Amino acid sequence: MKLIDDYAPIVGEDVIHHIREISAPLRGLKVVHVNSTKIGGGVAEILDRIVPLMMELGIEARWEVIKGEEKFYECTKSFHNVLQGKYVPISDLLLRAYELTNQENAEALRSVLEEADMVFVHDPQPLPLLKWTPKRRGKWLWRCHIDLSHPYRPIWKYLREFATGYDASIFSLADFAQPLPHTQYLVPPSIDPLSDKNIELTPRDIRETQDQFDIDPDRPIILQVSRFDRFKDPIGVIRAFRLAKRFSPGLQLVLAGGGASDDPEGGIVLKEVREEANNDPDIRILVLPPDAHRSINALQRGANFIIQKSIKEGFGLTVTEGLWKAKPVIGGDTGGIRLQIIDHHTGFLVSTPEGAALRIRYLLRQPGKAQEMALKGKEFVRQNFLITRHLREYLSLMVALLHGDEDRVEFQM
Repeated sequence: MKLIDDYAPIVGEDVIHHIREISAPLRGLKVVHVNSTKIGGGVAEILDRIVPLMMELGIEARWEVIKGEEKFYECTKSFHNVLQGKYVPISDLLLRAYELTNQENAEALRSVLEEADMVFVHDPQPLPLLKWTPKRRGKWLWRCHIDLSHPYRPIWKYLREFATGYDASIFSLADFAQPLPHTQYLVPPSIDPLSDKNIELTPRDIRETQDQFDIDPDRPIILQVSRFDRFKDPIGVIRAFRLAKRFSPGLQLVLAGGGASDDPEGGIVLKEVREEANNDPDIRILVLPPDAHRSINALQRGANFIIQKSIKEGFGLTVTEGLWKAKPVIGGDTGGIRLQIIDHHTGFLVSTPEGAALRIRYLLRQPGKAQEMALKGKEFVRQNFLITRHLREYLSLMVALLHGDEDRVEFQM
């Protein structure tokens, strides 16, 4: 049994057949994915699954991670903030570190990048690599995962200069796309239903994880899983929990997360979250390692409700995970969360702690409606946000880029 065939019971044999058909013209193609972290965050999780699937289909795929020092990550974290609309000053010194780091990585990866038939560069961190790969022979794609709908214009203008040389760019939503002199594609992210974070677990697995973290399974549990990042609004989640708890004293809140190796602000935000929680015995703040996938899976499956009250969100894979596990999900009315939560049908969209508290109370009082929404959400994810759809769309755009001048492309098994 091949890995790709394992998805057939979930998505159907026709989907697997279509993937094999599309991939046939790409066999032997040298494809390189480049990002800035091996662990932590949705991009790393997607690459960890999609690269082996490409390899199984006969594509010579590999995943490279650029390396940098403190100033580089300080700069790229600032990019993350300002591109999502929050202005923070970025000094020339940091910009110089950003460019120098990319130049050094381009030199270290020169043979790999120059020989590749196709290079996927993920997010702003490695964006300038192309500038220092003048002898490239393949197609280069910039894959932007973040919310670029309202960037701070001077920084976007700076980064746009590096992006213009690419052959294409990929965004998660149409709202995120920016004017660029090349073809743009829309490819939402995905989850892998067969990964440790999403596979089915036994009730015993779930209970053991709850016992490990001193969570009472007999009382309602609200869970947010995310990095400790201000855009994820963990402070707002705590305030929403306290408002809801006035009417439901038995409520528990679990904030489970960690950091990514390219995010230097996580420790600061975690300190702010702990101060806001103020040792409340009904609030569990769990700092988990980046590979704690089964623990996160068990926490999600043991929760009554999932919340992801982001202020800005490129997509929000924790929303996808919650929906896939047939949990009622309350999400921030922003970015890619809007693509997943159809308000009042697959979940609730909220903008304030008060709104989140109101929805928590409603779900507690309407278990039938909560179950109906949860089942709709799971099916919505099955149809739209699993890795097989993601892989199929990547394969399709690769074929399009390689055969863009041809009137007809033949697919053969």
